[in-house]
Amino acid sequence: MNHKFLLLSIALLITTFKLQAQSTDFNTDATKIALLGYSPVSYLDINLAQRGSKEFKSTYDGVHYYFTSIDQKTKFDATPAKYVPQYGGYCATGIAVGAKFRTDPNKFLVRNGKLYVFLYDLEVDAEQLWLADEKGMSAKAEENWKTMSKK
Repeated sequence: MNHKFLLLSIALLITTFKLQAQSTDFNTDATKIALLGYSPVSYLDINLAQRGSKEFKSTYDGVHYYFTSIDQKTKFDATPAKYVPQYGGYCATGIAVGAKFRTDPNKFLVRNGKLYVFLYDLEVDAEQLWLADEKGMSAKAEENWKTMSKK
């Protein structure tokens, strides 16, 4: 009897973990905080990088998002997919060339209602590389992300 209970408990734990896990890979550390705590609503609505507060926090697809106000949190909660950065929050140029790079929350671009973030590197300006061939980079990133988004 204990053996069946143990197996049932393990199955329940596995199911619970799968339900809470992210469906795609996302650029976070163990804290699962997106965009290093910057508000995705600030990027898209006012084109500004603003650090959010854990006081105004939402979780979507297993990732935590911080906001600057309750109004931002409410907007996000109504349509979270609208505010999630492209390519799991990894550097858009990196995804275009087949690599996942951490990003600088102050290096971003909003295009057609989508947020793209970029790495900070003294020798490579990833955002400028993206802008130099935005259409080509975007096509490569979209194609690469189909396989790179899997955990």
